Amino acid sequence: MKPRLDDQTMALRVAKEFQDGMVINLGFGIPTLAANFIPEDKEVIFHAENGCLGYGPNPTTEAEEDFHLVNATGAFATRKPGMCFFGHDESFTMIRGHHIDLCVLGGMQVSEKGDLANWATSFKNIGNIGGAMDLASGAARLIVL
Repeated sequence: MKPRLDDQTMALRVAKEFQDGMVINLGFGIPTLAANFIPEDKEVIFHAENGCLGYGPNPTTEAEEDFHLVNATGAFATRKPGMCFFGHDESFTMIRGHHIDLCVLGGMQVSEKGDLANWATSFKNIGNIGGAMDLASGAARLIVL
């Protein structure tokens, strides 16, 4: 049996799939960590279902944490030039309108046929499907991590 990769290694590997100019949605768990591994020569635009476009990686210090700026997973994010905010309805219009280039979802289970189970999270004991079903069908490309 192969040893399990650590979270940082998986996030780094998924970040290698990011192409310059992509609009990317990162799901709960390990996918969120991928925002910390963007190569300096690439510009990607992160989208969050809660109505944020163009946020940056997780803060590295407590002073950078802004209570009002979190990604869809509830983790602190950083500001980037050009970042914008909009309504939840517009966020899902972007998803359902196929304007997301890549979605990276955390998956609890994936069957041999590609069926995805990811509706429960360990975040504050919340179990809900959220936007995963829309993202899985609306993004141009899907990676389950």
